Amino acid sequence: MKFLDIELPLPSNGKNSSHKLFFLALTLILFTSVPFLWNWGLPLPFPKIDISSLIISREPANKCDVFTGKWVPHPQGPYYTADTCHLIIDEYNCIKFGRADAEFMKWRWKPDGCELPYFDAVQFLELVRGKSMTFVGDSVGRNQMHSLLCLLAKVAAPEDISHKYSSDTRHFQHWFYADYNFSLTTLWSPYLVTSKEADPNGFSADSLMNLYLDEADKGWAGEIESYNYVIISVGQWFFRPMYYYEKGQLVGCFRCPEKNISKLGKYYGYRMAFRTAFRTLLDLKSYKGVTFLRTFSAAHFEGDWNKGGDCVRIMPYTRQDKKLEEFNRKFYSAQVEELQAAEEEARRRGLTFGLLNTTDLMWLRPDGHPSHFGKSQRNVTTNDCVHWCLPGPIDSWNEFLLYLMKG
Repeated sequence: MKFLDIELPLPSNGKNSSHKLFFLALTLILFTSVPFLWNWGLPLPFPKIDISSLIISREPANKCDVFTGKWVPHPQGPYYTADTCHLIIDEYNCIKFGRADAEFMKWRWKPDGCELPYFDAVQFLELVRGKSMTFVGDSVGRNQMHSLLCLLAKVAAPEDISHKYSSDTRHFQHWFYADYNFSLTTLWSPYLVTSKEADPNGFSADSLMNLYLDEADKGWAGEIESYNYVIISVGQWFFRPMYYYEKGQLVGCFRCPEKNISKLGKYYGYRMAFRTAFRTLLDLKSYKGVTFLRTFSAAHFEGDWNKGGDCVRIMPYTRQDKKLEEFNRKFYSAQVEELQAAEEEARRRGLTFGLLNTTDLMWLRPDGHPSHFGKSQRNVTTNDCVHWCLPGPIDSWNEFLLYLMKG
């Protein structure tokens, strides 16, 4: 750490030893106080988290981290287009709704010191033959599943059998690849834990919620035990105002108006939600699946999201352009630390918990969002700087997924 430059006013009479001792003591006090003073101004750098135990890799130990690298030009373009994949929903179909530039589709992730293999749809489908995979979480997880549907489209066409399992076929989707006996699903759970609407004015984009932090959401927890692959991810819903409950008792809140309730912050709720989710998986006696945490996906709004904020950039950032903000890093740290704690017990039980460590690399892609070039099922005018265009940089998440599945 570089300390602040401090020039102390020393006495002009060098013979006064008591003055010397006084200023020496003052100097020591000031320099030992600098780390605390620093927190009032410039943020301290975040400690680097050792994630080596969470990386499932075919490479020799410590040889290469595929999540450390840079985006490089890839003039060949994407794996698919809207013409070759008819499963792109309007929400992510940026070209269909008028996005004129195509450069955002012509970049590919290049790790430092090794290669990330191209996505091989045949190889993926052979790996999952006779198996099942689900994306648990919010709509960004569903975004990744739709990317996977398109990456597989050249090889196999699935049947949408969602209506057989749920009346809510937007949030609970079920696709079946008959030739491979493979099921691909989404289980909607934007908080991972039990949640209830609590706003007297009704539900809205920023309405108050009750979260029961020690109760896993039955919408996924009651369905998960038989799955072979589980990808967990949540994020943006934790910016809402929330009351936190544990053991049925109110323990605190985030952005609540009451002064007599402990303010625990959004990171507390986020951390506890992942702790409960991982504990739930570990407590399921018949669960033998491979679990992946896909890390926090930061939004790229320039300006307030609900006051016209937008994401209009058409090129990736470099690492020198803009660092990941502190609040995004804290979300990342909370979930990865909880995964690390759970992974130790998972290993003892013979389970695999792995990491899709995408936070930093996706922060470099402000150009990959729909902005206003997407059509939501809801009639809203807010620009979308959270989800990702298809095709687009989110396709890399499934390149990473296949790489880790091969081990």
